[in-house]
Amino acid sequence: MKKLPRSFYSRSAPHVAKDLLGKILVRRIGHTTLSGKIVEVEAYLGKKDPASHAYRGKTRRNEVMFGEGGHLYVYFTYGMHFCANVVTGKKDVGEAVLIRAIEPLDGIELMKRKRGFTDVRHLQGARHLNKLTNGPAKLCEAFGIKQQENGTDLRGDELFVIEGESPKSPIGTSTRIGITRGKEKKWRFFLKGNEWVSR
Repeated sequence: MKKLPRSFYSRSAPHVAKDLLGKILVRRIGHTTLSGKIVEVEAYLGKKDPASHAYRGKTRRNEVMFGEGGHLYVYFTYGMHFCANVVTGKKDVGEAVLIRAIEPLDGIELMKRKRGFTDVRHLQGARHLNKLTNGPAKLCEAFGIKQQENGTDLRGDELFVIEGESPKSPIGTSTRIGITRGKEKKWRFFLKGNEWVSR
Protein backbone atom coordinates (compact mmCIF):
# COMPACT_ATOMS: atom_id res chain seq x y z
CA MET A 1 0.00 0.00 0.00
CA LYS A 2 1.79 3.10 -1.26
CA LYS A 3 1.13 6.10 0.94
CA LEU A 4 0.64 9.49 -0.64
CA PRO A 5 3.88 11.50 -0.58
CA ARG A 6 4.31 14.64 1.50
CA SER A 7 4.39 16.66 -1.72
CA PHE A 8 0.77 15.64 -2.44
CA TYR A 9 -0.37 17.54 0.65
CA SER A 10 1.88 20.57 0.26
CA ARG A 11 -0.43 22.24 -2.30
CA SER A 12 -3.40 24.53 -1.74
CA ALA A 13 -6.51 23.01 -0.17
CA PRO A 14 -8.83 23.12 -3.24
CA HIS A 15 -6.26 21.27 -5.38
CA VAL A 16 -5.66 18.64 -2.71
CA ALA A 17 -9.40 18.31 -2.08
CA LYS A 18 -10.21 17.39 -5.68
CA ASP A 19 -7.30 14.98 -5.87
CA LEU A 20 -8.33 13.23 -2.63
CA LEU A 21 -11.49 11.95 -4.30
CA GLY A 22 -11.02 8.27 -5.07
CA LYS A 23 -8.07 7.93 -2.68
CA ILE A 24 -8.28 5.37 0.15
CA LEU A 25 -8.23 6.26 3.84
CA VAL A 26 -6.69 3.42 5.86
CA ARG A 27 -6.85 2.90 9.64
CA ARG A 28 -5.18 0.03 11.47
CA ILE A 29 -6.69 -0.94 14.81
CA GLY A 30 -4.96 -3.94 16.36
CA HIS A 31 -5.04 -6.72 13.79
CA THR A 32 -7.92 -5.15 11.84
CA THR A 33 -7.57 -2.82 8.88
CA LEU A 34 -10.35 -0.37 8.08
CA SER A 35 -10.39 1.34 4.72
CA GLY A 36 -12.70 3.41 2.58
CA LYS A 37 -12.72 5.44 -0.62
CA ILE A 38 -12.95 9.19 -0.12
CA VAL A 39 -16.04 10.41 -2.00
CA GLU A 40 -16.75 13.89 -0.58
CA VAL A 41 -14.52 16.68 0.76
CA GLU A 42 -14.50 20.40 1.51
CA ALA A 43 -11.55 22.81 1.25
CA TYR A 44 -10.82 25.54 3.82
CA LEU A 45 -8.28 28.25 3.00
CA GLY A 46 -6.95 29.50 6.30
CA LYS A 47 -6.68 33.25 6.82
CA LYS A 48 -8.28 33.90 3.41
CA ASP A 49 -11.43 32.01 4.32
CA PRO A 50 -13.91 33.28 6.96
CA ALA A 51 -15.36 29.75 7.26
CA SER A 52 -11.98 28.29 8.24
CA HIS A 53 -10.95 27.56 11.83
CA ALA A 54 -7.65 29.27 10.94
CA TYR A 55 -9.23 32.53 9.77
CA ARG A 56 -8.32 34.47 12.93
CA GLY A 57 -4.89 32.93 13.30
CA LYS A 58 -3.31 30.18 15.37
CA THR A 59 -4.90 29.01 18.63
CA ARG A 60 -4.47 25.98 20.85
CA ARG A 61 -7.45 24.38 19.14
CA ASN A 62 -6.28 24.82 15.54
CA GLU A 63 -2.47 24.77 15.87
CA VAL A 64 -2.23 21.47 13.94
CA MET A 65 -3.65 23.30 10.90
CA PHE A 66 -0.56 25.54 10.88
CA GLY A 67 1.83 22.61 10.76
CA GLU A 68 3.26 20.80 7.77
CA GLY A 69 0.83 19.42 5.20
CA GLY A 70 0.01 15.74 5.53
CA HIS A 71 -1.15 15.68 9.16
CA LEU A 72 -4.64 15.07 10.51
CA TYR A 73 -6.51 17.91 12.18
CA VAL A 74 -9.33 16.53 14.33
CA TYR A 75 -11.80 18.79 16.10
CA PHE A 76 -14.77 18.28 18.40
CA THR A 77 -18.07 19.91 17.42
CA TYR A 78 -21.58 20.31 18.85
CA GLY A 79 -20.31 18.80 22.09
CA MET A 80 -20.57 15.27 20.71
CA HIS A 81 -18.93 14.71 17.29
CA PHE A 82 -15.41 14.56 15.86
CA CYS A 83 -14.49 15.68 12.35
CA ALA A 84 -11.25 14.86 10.50
CA ASN A 85 -9.34 17.17 8.18
CA VAL A 86 -6.22 16.70 6.10
CA VAL A 87 -3.79 19.60 6.64
CA THR A 88 -2.53 21.03 3.35
CA GLY A 89 -0.06 23.62 2.13
CA LYS A 90 3.17 24.80 3.70
CA LYS A 91 3.86 25.29 7.39
CA ASP A 92 2.13 28.32 8.97
CA VAL A 93 -0.47 28.56 6.16
CA GLY A 94 -3.41 27.01 8.05
CA GLU A 95 -5.26 25.27 5.22
CA ALA A 96 -7.10 21.95 5.46
CA VAL A 97 -9.54 19.63 3.71
CA LEU A 98 -12.50 18.24 5.64
CA ILE A 99 -13.23 14.60 4.78
CA ARG A 100 -17.03 14.56 4.56
CA ALA A 101 -17.85 11.04 3.35
CA ILE A 102 -16.24 7.69 2.61
CA GLU A 103 -17.37 4.56 0.78
CA PRO A 104 -16.36 1.70 3.14
CA LEU A 105 -14.19 -1.08 1.73
CA ASP A 106 -12.46 -3.13 4.45
CA GLY A 107 -13.33 -3.77 8.08
CA ILE A 108 -17.03 -3.06 7.63
CA GLU A 109 -18.10 -5.29 10.53
CA LEU A 110 -15.89 -3.34 12.95
CA MET A 111 -17.20 -0.08 11.49
CA LYS A 112 -20.75 -1.26 12.21
CA ARG A 113 -19.87 -2.02 15.82
CA LYS A 114 -18.21 1.34 16.29
CA ARG A 115 -21.28 3.05 14.84
CA GLY A 116 -23.58 1.09 17.15
CA PHE A 117 -25.10 -1.10 14.44
CA THR A 118 -24.97 -4.22 16.61
CA ASP A 119 -28.43 -5.35 15.59
CA VAL A 120 -28.44 -6.64 12.01
CA ARG A 121 -31.89 -5.09 11.51
CA HIS A 122 -30.28 -1.65 11.70
CA LEU A 123 -28.09 -2.18 8.67
CA GLN A 124 -29.19 -4.96 6.34
CA GLY A 125 -27.73 -5.32 2.88
CA ALA A 126 -25.66 -3.03 0.68
CA ARG A 127 -28.46 -0.53 0.19
CA HIS A 128 -28.21 0.51 3.84
CA LEU A 129 -24.41 0.63 4.08
CA ASN A 130 -24.40 4.23 2.82
CA LYS A 131 -25.64 5.25 6.28
CA LEU A 132 -22.39 3.98 7.80
CA THR A 133 -19.96 6.69 6.68
CA ASN A 134 -22.01 9.28 4.76
CA GLY A 135 -21.02 12.25 6.89
CA PRO A 136 -17.93 13.66 8.63
CA ALA A 137 -18.96 12.65 12.16
CA LYS A 138 -20.19 9.23 11.04
CA LEU A 139 -16.93 8.33 9.31
CA CYS A 140 -14.90 9.44 12.32
CA GLU A 141 -17.01 7.22 14.57
CA ALA A 142 -16.74 4.27 12.16
CA PHE A 143 -12.95 4.67 11.87
CA GLY A 144 -12.44 5.33 15.58
CA ILE A 145 -10.98 8.79 14.95
CA LYS A 146 -11.08 10.90 18.10
CA GLN A 147 -9.15 13.75 19.71
CA GLN A 148 -6.09 11.58 20.30
CA GLU A 149 -5.70 11.27 16.51
CA ASN A 150 -5.31 15.05 16.22
CA GLY A 151 -1.86 15.75 14.76
CA THR A 152 -1.36 12.23 13.36
CA ASP A 153 1.20 12.15 10.56
CA LEU A 154 -0.51 10.63 7.52
CA ARG A 155 2.86 9.24 6.45
CA GLY A 156 2.78 6.93 9.49
CA ASP A 157 1.62 3.33 9.79
CA GLU A 158 -1.67 3.51 11.71
CA LEU A 159 -3.67 6.14 9.81
CA PHE A 160 -2.80 7.12 6.26
CA VAL A 161 -4.05 7.67 2.72
CA ILE A 162 -3.09 5.58 -0.30
CA GLU A 163 -3.69 5.76 -4.01
CA GLY A 164 -6.97 4.34 -5.28
CA GLU A 165 -8.46 4.02 -8.72
CA SER A 166 -9.04 7.18 -10.73
CA PRO A 167 -12.66 8.24 -10.15
CA LYS A 168 -14.98 6.84 -12.80
CA SER A 169 -17.74 9.22 -11.76
CA PRO A 170 -17.66 12.91 -12.72
CA ILE A 171 -16.66 15.29 -9.95
CA GLY A 172 -19.38 17.59 -8.66
CA THR A 173 -18.79 20.94 -6.99
CA SER A 174 -21.00 23.02 -4.72
CA THR A 175 -20.94 25.47 -1.86
CA ARG A 176 -19.93 24.03 1.49
CA ILE A 177 -22.41 22.61 3.99
CA GLY A 178 -23.33 23.93 7.43
CA ILE A 179 -21.39 27.21 7.42
CA THR A 180 -22.56 30.80 7.89
CA ARG A 181 -19.59 32.69 6.40
CA GLY A 182 -17.81 32.17 3.08
CA LYS A 183 -20.95 30.47 1.79
CA GLU A 184 -20.37 31.60 -1.80
CA LYS A 185 -17.18 29.56 -2.26
CA LYS A 186 -17.70 26.38 -4.27
CA TRP A 187 -15.10 24.38 -2.41
CA ARG A 188 -17.11 21.21 -1.77
CA PHE A 189 -16.16 18.38 -4.15
CA PHE A 190 -17.83 15.00 -4.46
CA LEU A 191 -18.22 12.00 -6.75
CA LYS A 192 -21.52 12.42 -8.56
CA GLY A 193 -23.93 9.50 -8.14
CA ASN A 194 -22.00 7.90 -5.29
CA GLU A 195 -24.41 6.58 -2.61
CA TRP A 196 -22.13 7.57 0.29
CA VAL A 197 -22.09 11.30 -0.48
CA SER A 198 -23.67 13.00 2.51
CA ARG A 199 -26.41 14.86 0.59
